[in-house]
Amino acid sequence: MSDFSVVICTYNPVQHIFSKCLDSILEAAKICKPSEIIIIDNNSNNRFDQEEYFRDFIEVSNAKLINESKQGLTPARLRGIASSSSDVLVFVDDDNILRADFFEKGIKIAEKHPHIGAWSGQVKLVFEEKPPAWTKQYWGLLVHREFSVDKWSNLPLLDETMPCGAGLFVRMQVASLYRQLHLEGKRTIQLDRTATSLLSGGDNDLAGCACDLGLGVGLFKDIVVDHFIPSKRLKLDYLLNLASGIWASSVIFKSYRGELPQRISLKRKLVNILRFLFMKRRERAFYIATLKGQKQGKQILRACLKNKG
Repeated sequence: MSDFSVVICTYNPVQHIFSKCLDSILEAAKICKPSEIIIIDNNSNNRFDQEEYFRDFIEVSNAKLINESKQGLTPARLRGIASSSSDVLVFVDDDNILRADFFEKGIKIAEKHPHIGAWSGQVKLVFEEKPPAWTKQYWGLLVHREFSVDKWSNLPLLDETMPCGAGLFVRMQVASLYRQLHLEGKRTIQLDRTATSLLSGGDNDLAGCACDLGLGVGLFKDIVVDHFIPSKRLKLDYLLNLASGIWASSVIFKSYRGELPQRISLKRKLVNILRFLFMKRRERAFYIATLKGQKQGKQILRACLKNKG
């Protein structure tokens, strides 16, 4: 069976959630044991490392705790890649709760599908409180993924087969290419969240490196992780800001894959205006949020190109 490293990136984790995450890792490790467990503390200030639950985990798992002082999930992931030594890396967020067979199912994909370079599975949401009914159509923003058929491709811009960061499996050669792009200055924009930004998409860029190497990306139904959602992430303002961040990131991510923003034709503008007029109030708010995000993404790209010039 392929050896694998588990990389947990965390920033000010919430104890009752993070402890469940760590417990689930221990349970999954009983079935399929990782070669190493690496925890990247992204400059937390809540001293979680002094808590009894965390000390117990370190003692039982022999995990390594490494500090990454540069803020953001991207630097944390890069530190995790640089610190790992296995053929496969498994990225687990601090609000993920793994199913007991998570590692077993994920590593079987590595052996059964050598042509797949990055993959993940179903992501089921676990809510702190019962979510308002209106939020369901926007759960995709929270990385909700449920499906019944495995699917993969070698197309980095195909949403239907793109893995997500929650429980992401990546071959080391893919992760190494991603890190090299950053070291060479070819990734000057952080596509992941920081303490003050809801930009996302770094996981897509990391997974997309598989396609750059002639490998595929995929989603596999037998891999399942629960994603804990606190009540504050179901507030309208948060979801609108999240939508803007995702769309801004999409513009940047696509530019890395050769798809630059195009001018919208007059016909398309008129169609969009008509659609907008028939939208309900909340739908309009999300539509405006996507436009805001696209504009932000274009502005970031222009600023980046200006700095290079």
